[in-house]
Amino acid sequence: MKTARSPEIVPAAHDRLYRTLRQQIMCGELAPGQALTLRGLGKAHGVSMTPAREALRRLVAEGALMLSSSGRVATPELSNERIEELAALRALIEPELASRALPRAHMALIERLAAINATNAEAVAKQDAVGYIRSNLEFHRTLYLRAQAPAMLAIIETVWLQLGPTMRALYGRTPRTEPTRHHRLILSALRAGDEPGLRLAVRSDVTQGLRHLVG
Repeated sequence: MKTARSPEIVPAAHDRLYRTLRQQIMCGELAPGQALTLRGLGKAHGVSMTPAREALRRLVAEGALMLSSSGRVATPELSNERIEELAALRALIEPELASRALPRAHMALIERLAAINATNAEAVAKQDAVGYIRSNLEFHRTLYLRAQAPAMLAIIETVWLQLGPTMRALYGRTPRTEPTRHHRLILSALRAGDEPGLRLAVRSDVTQGLRHLVG
């Protein structure tokens, strides 16, 4: 007797495009101030105008894209004041997420974070700015998922979205020559169960790079 198979849930075209663009923006694949058009998105991603319009609408609502009074949609070009505000949010929320994750930071998680950090180091060695940003965010997000604080994580992801293009511009100007030492300090604090040390390492990690953006 054959059992009925559940139908596969296929994401709508606008949802697929939204997720693709969201990842590109967050990881710095798009430059600050880069315009996005319905026609261009449709041609690049093989979708019609309607899903392209819906994907852009969602990203504008998240702050990942900016809509001008003339109707132009582009990635954010952040002022120094805006960068400082976003840096302050990271410094407030990310240490708290790490602290909440600490009781559930078992050895398997720490090993996973160490593997991601090795990928991050490879990106630094290759001068791969997008690879660096992508693996850096993966390191933080993997840790913060253990905090079981979805509202805080959602807020931080909107901050990452707004900063993505600007971070790429920064690393394009001043490429890293060595991996961040703060990740090693985060791993050490997790292994030791050191909450104050973990908070300090995370705060230092998320604010140090952003200082170079202001100036």
